[in-house]
Amino acid sequence: MKFIQCLKPGSADQLVLAEGPVPEPGPGDVLIKVAAAGVNRPDVFQRMGAYPPPPGASPVLGLEVSGTIEVIGADVKRWKVGDGVCALAPGGGYAEFCIAPAANCLPIPHGLTPIDAAALPETFFTVWGNLFLRAGLRSGERVLIHGGASGIGTTAIQLAKAFGATVFTTARTEEKCSACRALGADVAIPYSTEDFVAVVKEQTKGNGVDVILDMVGGDYIPRNLECLAMDGRLVFIAFLRGSVSAVDFSTVMRKRLTISGSTLRPQTVEAKAAIAHALEEHVWPLLEAGRVRPLIHRTFGLAAAAEAHRLMESSEHIGKIVLTVG
Repeated sequence: MKFIQCLKPGSADQLVLAEGPVPEPGPGDVLIKVAAAGVNRPDVFQRMGAYPPPPGASPVLGLEVSGTIEVIGADVKRWKVGDGVCALAPGGGYAEFCIAPAANCLPIPHGLTPIDAAALPETFFTVWGNLFLRAGLRSGERVLIHGGASGIGTTAIQLAKAFGATVFTTARTEEKCSACRALGADVAIPYSTEDFVAVVKEQTKGNGVDVILDMVGGDYIPRNLECLAMDGRLVFIAFLRGSVSAVDFSTVMRKRLTISGSTLRPQTVEAKAAIAHALEEHVWPLLEAGRVRPLIHRTFGLAAAAEAHRLMESSEHIGKIVLTVG
């Protein structure tokens, strides 16, 4: 099969098209003939040598795919050869064939293309697991979503709005803020020209937001605490500006705040399966009804993975970047 090989840790130039053997699924796994694969920020970190795959995972980049099941491993009950699925994979997505745990596969929602479906698993698992399970976002609450124009952000805006939250978001430019508003954001703040803390305080009459989903970190950390309401919850999913910051924790005590965070890839197959089950029950009907959709910014052929990574690193995209494979 053809796959994308990273010659050594470094720039996008290290990504080249290569050929190798088709992997064989183990017990509980399926082999997927890949139609499309999502491109995500963790792929960039892995390419740079900063996010190694977990033990036993493929060293090939790629954490989400769509396609058809080619081979079924032992003990797999739900799926059969030829089923169309999208899947959260521990690695190996930038390839013509990819192994994924059967429990971390979901049917391609009716009405969505394989390209759409490839943009679902990594972002929807992450958003559901953090915004709804970890932070417990409820209808009627206010949420601040940083990086609103990213794949995570565009997903979080739509899901938060669909489940009854008032949505605040930040994005770099007014163009990106306009896209966020079109997806349902009630307040979109261009952080390059406006202070999101001041806007949140003004728009909430000083009360703040109940939940913050943050992928930025760094100097955003103390500013997030300022934005939170009493009993607010702050959830981290990445640290694009760094994980170290000076924080006055008296604010945490005074406001009774909860600070949490998670990474998706190291979690167990069983933990991811629980998220998959919740998504199929609560979110897949929204996708099939057209109330929520992945926003695809651009697609690239598999051989152009390096170009896709350059676009990801430029942060000029709005929504998801996808590699077409099949």
